[in-house]
Amino acid sequence: MSEGDAALLAGHGLVLAHHDRTVVHGVSLELRPGAVTALVGPNGSGKSTVLRSLARLHKPADGGVRFGEREVWRGSALSGKEFARNVTLLTQHRPTPSGVSVRDVVAYGRFPHRSGWRGVDADGAAAIDRAMALTGVTAMAERGVDELSGGELQRVWLASCLAQETSVLLLDEPTNHLDLRYQVEVLDVVRDLADDHGVAVGVVLHDLDHAAIVADRVVLLSEGRVVASGDVRDVLTTGHLTRAYGVTVHVADDPVTGAIHCRPLGRHTPRPV
Repeated sequence: MSEGDAALLAGHGLVLAHHDRTVVHGVSLELRPGAVTALVGPNGSGKSTVLRSLARLHKPADGGVRFGEREVWRGSALSGKEFARNVTLLTQHRPTPSGVSVRDVVAYGRFPHRSGWRGVDADGAAAIDRAMALTGVTAMAERGVDELSGGELQRVWLASCLAQETSVLLLDEPTNHLDLRYQVEVLDVVRDLADDHGVAVGVVLHDLDHAAIVADRVVLLSEGRVVASGDVRDVLTTGHLTRAYGVTVHVADDPVTGAIHCRPLGRHTPRPV
């Protein structure tokens, strides 16, 4: 990624409310091609709300969202279908359809690309196959999704997002409900999409170590405000994390990976020498 790359999707001065209560206060961030931006912070800090606003699902009370040079919420706004060809979101909670196969659910991601009254999509089958292979669900293609575990279903919905083949991918805690193997594989897929396909990725992560491994940039939120934003090592510091989470967080380099390792220190946690 070049620092000169223009942002594909950007939020500027976002003020977001639930009913009459403001939960996000003036947050700005940019998602650039070929880069992974992680949103981290305590529960209730506004991470998922910001992501939903970027996905055009939560209208700002103030500020705005741009895709390229176009405002998403006003002016020459993109149509729903045009926006869906460029931006997709994997939410934390999706329904479990009954009587629908894995392949059919993955195929949902091709809806924005279908044209004509018959829904022609010449590239659809290949895109679906690629997405299932990337997420490791090919072997279960004909199974009903109502037979799957939570982790398996999470991977199927991720495959549906990948089948959409957008230039921006938004993920809300994609490793949730997954065992260790698939946590690692999902993070690898995210990194591959950025590195090999130039996708701009915005991802909400609960695990700080996951953010340190996969992200190029981090936005740390607390109580709906940005505590710090920038390169991983500039944001994931003991001072910033302790301030955001209200508990001492020790930050050190992992001796195996060389990436930052973040460990919260409770009353019974042995302290570093």
